[in-house]
Amino acid sequence: MSDITNYYGFILAVIMLSITPGADTVFILTKSIAGGYRQGFASVFGIVCGLFVHTMLAAFGLSVILMTSALLFNIVKIAGAAYLIYLGIMALKSKSSININEDNASYSFFAVFRQGFFTNLLNPKVALFFLALLPQFVKSNVSSPVPFLILGLTFIFIGSLWSIFLVWASARMSNILRQSKFSYYLNKTAGVIFIALGLNILRLKN
Repeated sequence: MSDITNYYGFILAVIMLSITPGADTVFILTKSIAGGYRQGFASVFGIVCGLFVHTMLAAFGLSVILMTSALLFNIVKIAGAAYLIYLGIMALKSKSSININEDNASYSFFAVFRQGFFTNLLNPKVALFFLALLPQFVKSNVSSPVPFLILGLTFIFIGSLWSIFLVWASARMSNILRQSKFSYYLNKTAGVIFIALGLNILRLKN
């Protein structure tokens, strides 16, 4: 911990960033409302695994290679944008109401986990975030990956707590929300948000 500067400041920054809505938040909410706790926790587990990969990449300097290689950056950028746009289109095409016993029951735990994993992993904004934030809280003369791993795991832990709260809150209300027009507007809004996020990723430059 001696190689980390202002650890509590980092925790505060992570809390503020975690509660800021983004692609992961939208994904968790839609899955939790549609499929209850099972799909909600599957989405969280997938996103956490994606964040862990980003943490390892940042800790061992591989994210720098990704960000400095135009080819690799563009491959990840296009793949991430395409995947978010795909999720958006699927949400827009979904039925006007959510029926847990039909459409959403067909989604296995692994299928939702896989969607959450790739939603996070293929988002170059996450890699950029780790590259921009983590070094600010590590002493400049440190070459060890340990402080980066500690900060990354701290980010994952705090983000997981917030995500679990989102699952709990939205899953508890899912029965009511599925019986109203809220599910219709949620699907359409989520679809538009995913497409907008995908298009925004295409604008990123390394």
